[in-house]
Amino acid sequence: MSAITSRSEFKEYCLRKLGKPVIQINVADEQLEDRVDDAFEYYRDYHYDAVEKVYLKHKVSQLDMDNGYISLNDAIFGVKRVLPLFDKTDGHSKGFFDVRYQMHLNEIYDLKSMELLTYELTQSHLKLVNDMITGRVPIRFNRHQNKLFLDIDWEESLQVDEYLIVEVYRVLDPDTYTDVWNDRWLKRYATALIKRQWGENLSKYEGIQMPGGMTFNGSRILDEASQEITQLEEEMSSSYELPVDFLVG
Repeated sequence: MSAITSRSEFKEYCLRKLGKPVIQINVADEQLEDRVDDAFEYYRDYHYDAVEKVYLKHKVSQLDMDNGYISLNDAIFGVKRVLPLFDKTDGHSKGFFDVRYQMHLNEIYDLKSMELLTYELTQSHLKLVNDMITGRVPIRFNRHQNKLFLDIDWEESLQVDEYLIVEVYRVLDPDTYTDVWNDRWLKRYATALIKRQWGENLSKYEGIQMPGGMTFNGSRILDEASQEITQLEEEMSSSYELPVDFLVG
């Protein structure tokens, strides 16, 4: 079987897994769409392959200054930190004349004679001191708002047309990265959700006798699907979920 690369192929795979076309799967197409969305949302929230860490370049506008926040698109899952490109003094970036820039120039030269371990320990210590005294840019972000708030004095700290680098986690778009649809865990989880929907639909007719003496047994399908979903979610937690990180959003 060739790799699944689209939403339609993904849905057909799940239905075949449940028995189509040998067995009639009593799930409406609207319900099928909803369960695929539910599966992808859970996959996006917890699976380490569902998001990517990227650095976005943002040019500060007057609108940003007036609002006190930066607008981000809805593909952003969470924000890690904001990195200004330059330190500023009296509202102007110092660039080449920045003290830290000059320090790094000397460090590169000193690395010829300095042990790498000593250099790394010194840098860790300086970073700790900087975090204690200066700290990072305080930020607030909620993915349902798509607004990144910087709790700073915008007029004092930034200028219009200055660039910021924002470290974020972005959801992989399955229409762009089509290999997402072929993820093994996602296929199994979506199939289990559709199976549960099927069981819920059939359970409404529990006990009704059809021509030939056949009766629906939706409860069994529902119970089997619920067990499969529980097992898959436990597997996600133990095998695929990223460790806890300092993430806003």
